Amino acid sequence: MFERFTKDARAVVTGAVAQAERADADSVTDEHLLLSLLDLDGGRVAFAFGALGVTDRRASLEAALADARRRGGMTKAETEALAGLGIDVAEVVARVEEAHGAGALAGAGRSGRSGRVRLALSGHRPFTPGAKKVIEQSLRVALGRKDRSIGAEHLLLALAARPGIAAEVLAEHGATYGALERVMFPRS
Repeated sequence: MFERFTKDARAVVTGAVAQAERADADSVTDEHLLLSLLDLDGGRVAFAFGALGVTDRRASLEAALADARRRGGMTKAETEALAGLGIDVAEVVARVEEAHGAGALAGAGRSGRSGRVRLALSGHRPFTPGAKKVIEQSLRVALGRKDRSIGAEHLLLALAARPGIAAEVLAEHGATYGALERVMFPRS
């Protein structure tokens, strides 16, 4: 499948690995893919982010991602569902951080010591199942558009289409699937 990736799509994937390395994460997540997409210069993705005002609100977007990490990776919908059951996630986070330090839940998705050993032995960071699904979905997006190759724009649309933190944060910043598609692929 990677032979169908354009130069910019490959740059997004390698950029996501670099984002994971900078964050000292054991694996590459869909969040890392989003941050890598934000780093692209030129092309449809950068144009879409600029047109939708995402570029100007990068700090807000990164803060929203950090807030989600602080909640242990739960979306706002999941937090609201738990609130409906009488569970106050903000209170849970506060108590965990009181006992274990600030950001204690931020590493909830990390694989711990065994992940570090695997990372040291393999020399690379694996992609999480969610990040793999984004990459797989990008192929479906490209095929659905009848495009011959997979570009960064297909990765972005796949990311916006998948339920989760990245899509939620994009939508909060005005970059829904529909808005992104309209800006990146205007009808003639």
